Amino acid sequence: MINWQALKNHTLRHRYPYLLIALASLLNIEIWYDLIQDWMRDDNYSHGFLVVPVSIFILYSRRKELRFPAPPSNLGITMILAGSIGLILGIAASEYFTTRVSLVLQLTGIGLTYLGMENFRKIWFGFFFLLFMIPIPAVIYYQATLPMQLLSTKVTTFLLHLIGVPAIRFGNIIHLPDYSLEVVEACSGLRSLVTLLALGSLHAWLHMTGRVRSVVLVLATVPIAVFANVFRIFVTAVGAYSISKELADSFLHEISGLLVFVSAIVMMMITGAFLKWTARNSS
Repeated sequence: MINWQALKNHTLRHRYPYLLIALASLLNIEIWYDLIQDWMRDDNYSHGFLVVPVSIFILYSRRKELRFPAPPSNLGITMILAGSIGLILGIAASEYFTTRVSLVLQLTGIGLTYLGMENFRKIWFGFFFLLFMIPIPAVIYYQATLPMQLLSTKVTTFLLHLIGVPAIRFGNIIHLPDYSLEVVEACSGLRSLVTLLALGSLHAWLHMTGRVRSVVLVLATVPIAVFANVFRIFVTAVGAYSISKELADSFLHEISGLLVFVSAIVMMMITGAFLKWTARNSS
């Protein structure tokens, strides 16, 4: 149950940073609008709707650890200035990625300036997590898509050969008897990578101890995204070969996204459990 009096007292006590954050968001309302439009149009980034609430929850969950009054941080002021300059240059050049990163930098600078470095160290992840709401720049996305398509195709073909399924690969197309499976952009694994990076980072922040193991878990989401996507293609190919191509084009195609997500989550949880096991046994 929400203690409205405590919430009111908290808001009044910290009204100045809240007002600054609200003002910064209001002045850049068009950036927020474009972001929301991207989340709505592109399933790759629909997780963006959850990023801000999760960030707020992270900050709220650590509120009792913060100590005030806190000496302001000069680094925070520098971040505000850098973010403001980035916003101006990004808007002038119509460069969306720059404006969005600069907005996060500006909001982080406001938080750091008010909280001070000691407090900020306890809740920095709440600000960092905001970066996951920003879509990958198109130039990077399209440069990385084809290599990931080819990698997924090669690995899937290798696995099919291991279990005795006749398959021939031409580029990003796997030819089976009476069926051809094309690994398109949506099947490259890149579309799920940002979401998995966000989940991996959140899992590391909440459950992992030690910086090295946390970083390892986050980095592990990259091969996990690739292998989860390979699993989806592999299951579709096996279903088309052993059962029917209609099954591959209908049922398996419909649940393919769920296959990627569930298999990736399972692999990430296993990796996290293994890293925690190594931490216990090394101490």
